[in-house]
Amino acid sequence: MKKLIICLNLILASALFATGQNAHSFDHKTLEIGEQAPDFRLPGIDGKTYTLASFKDAKVLVIVFICNHCPTSQAYENRLIKMTSDYAGKGVAVVAINPNNPAGLRLDELGYSDLGDSFDEMKIRAKNAHYNFPYLYDGETEVTANKYGPVATPHIFIFDKDRKLRYNGRIDDMENPAKIPHSTDAINAIEAVLNGKEIAVPVTKTFGCSIKWAEKSVWIDKAQIDWAKEPVKIDTLGIAGIKEVLKNHTDKLRLVNLWATWCGPCVAEFSDLVTLNHTYRDRGLEFVSISADDPAKKDKALQFLQRKQASGLNYIYSGDDKYKMIEAVDPKWDGALPYTLVVEPDGKIVYAHQGQIDAEELRKLIFDDPMMGRIYKEPVK
Repeated sequence: MKKLIICLNLILASALFATGQNAHSFDHKTLEIGEQAPDFRLPGIDGKTYTLASFKDAKVLVIVFICNHCPTSQAYENRLIKMTSDYAGKGVAVVAINPNNPAGLRLDELGYSDLGDSFDEMKIRAKNAHYNFPYLYDGETEVTANKYGPVATPHIFIFDKDRKLRYNGRIDDMENPAKIPHSTDAINAIEAVLNGKEIAVPVTKTFGCSIKWAEKSVWIDKAQIDWAKEPVKIDTLGIAGIKEVLKNHTDKLRLVNLWATWCGPCVAEFSDLVTLNHTYRDRGLEFVSISADDPAKKDKALQFLQRKQASGLNYIYSGDDKYKMIEAVDPKWDGALPYTLVVEPDGKIVYAHQGQIDAEELRKLIFDDPMMGRIYKEPVK
């Protein structure tokens, strides 16, 4: 699994907190009505480089700041696709820009997405969602976002043929795509500009996820400090206990991993499992690790778990017959470590894998489970 890049170290974080400075102290002014569209030079997911001149023939230019991870941004994807299609023949160009710096995005903020906000993941989102508009990346420098000043994703800016800002704010007033909005603000603005009319309400408030400015990376450092403070313990577990774990009489989705300190692949993948736990635990994922080490090595197993900040449910098998353990976990398991399962409430196993996991594949499987997924599902047509 791709690791989030931490740009500011703990020394910088400590300095900022000591002076009382935080992410909110950085001012990002939003472009005002009547101001000229700032130029930009940004890479698109199609391999092209885009500037303001790339859209010089458009009568109306729509620039919308969106991202992959935000559930509100996800909720508007199909509406942006429809807007692009409906107005393509009327001289309206739509371009989307991802302003987020991955260094400013906490793991637990990724709980409502199967993808982060990196450039490579933007390509995946555009392909999966069938974007019909250019999708540009500003996350590396955030120069363009600083010029336009979006406050949330999505945030839409609409310019006339002279590239003067005529509207900025929300797309409409209904986040849930299954419900009909009361006010289609962006569409109303586009129609007004096309017809040479004034826009009744040129500025509206925006609702969505805050922009992940690079300076917010200090909060990622703080999150890691907080996670490091969480207690890590390990208990013994027999055959009956293993069976209870797999029955999963909870309302959570359980990620269960059988591992050992002497198992190379187990050690190599364990950080990815902890990352998945930090990402989705607030949504109801529960990580359970079961060590197959000799019970006499319990302290060694605990030290490993502490280094990995594995603050979930941790056990070590207390028996001396590993074959009974294998049968209790899954009769289909050949016995090689690591072994990983995803178990829905009431014991339905939806994933069972022997050997080192593909972290991205497992992340997608967890996100696609009916217990997870997007906040809003698109209405059935």
